[in-house]
Order: sequence, then C-alpha cells, then structure tokens
Amino acid sequence: MAADIQSITSAAQRRDVQRVSTQAEAAGQEFLVFTLGAEEYGIDILKVQEIRGYDNVTRIANAPAFIKGVINLRGIIVPIVDMRIKFNLGRVEYDNQTVVIILNVAHRVVGMVVDGVSDVLTLQADQVMPAPEFGATLTTEYLTGLGTVDGRMLILMDIEKLMTSKEMELIDSVAA
Repeated sequence: MAADIQSITSAAQRRDVQRVSTQAEAAGQEFLVFTLGAEEYGIDILKVQEIRGYDNVTRIANAPAFIKGVINLRGIIVPIVDMRIKFNLGRVEYDNQTVVIILNVAHRVVGMVVDGVSDVLTLQADQVMPAPEFGATLTTEYLTGLGTVDGRMLILMDIEKLMTSKEMELIDSVAA
C-alpha cells in the first residue's frame, strides 16, 4: 500500500515538473536586444541589473584595451568592458545612444558598453537556431544560437560564459 502511494505521488510530481517545463517552453525566453555596429545581439534579461548612459570611466593602468576602466556605482566598483573593442568592430565613437548595460554575472557586477539598446524580446524555442560552427577560424563558444523574429536576426550570447572567460580577465574562476 505504501509503495502504491509513493508510486502515485512520484507520477504526480513528474507530471507537475513536465507541466511547469512545458509552460516555460511555451512562454519562451526573454532577451535584452542591443546593437554593436550593424548587428543586433541578445542576452538573457535575467543577467541585466540596469541600463545607464555612458559616463566617463576611471582608466586602470596596464588593463587590456577593451577594459575601459571602472565606475563607482552606488559604492560598488564596476569594471567596464567595451564590447565594440573586444569584438574588433572598427572605430569606436561615444554618443548619446551609447549605453552601459550593468550585468550580474558569477556573483559580480560588470558593465558592458554597447552602441544602443533596442528592446526586450521573447523568443520561442522554434525561433532559435543553433550557432553555426566555423571551425578554428572563428570561435562560437559564447554564442547560444541565432534568433529570428520579424525578419530580424539576433546573435544570442551566453554573456555569463563570455564575461567569466579567461580571455576577459574580469572575474576570478569560480571554485568548483
């Protein structure tokens, strides 16, 4: 009798988990869409703390060129990364459209300079295609896929994986 109750309870729990995961898939995933040059990128909205206009930063000696410096954000020292420089996107200009996306990644706060933020989009699973493989010529390890919506193509990034990568030199590796 106890085994029957346990079996029924387990089956009910599995159905609940399946229902929740089906609802999550139906709801899609939300992405903050931003531009770098002529391309649109998307990152998981849950990693975004806030969006601010670009202000001058305090330069840090011997930092890589893509690390613009740091800002003091309400008592927290935040490193600022210019993604245009990081991705070698040519000439970098700062204007009234330039923004800093403040991210929470790996329990740290990091700022990311982009050309502009356009919107927040919800993409369903059928709107996301896997990232293409380019072999050794181009690394796609930080891409989660390509999203399509209304004729637009979005490059979807795993921003936490990128910001915590060894090449970014921003965040100490998390102890396993």
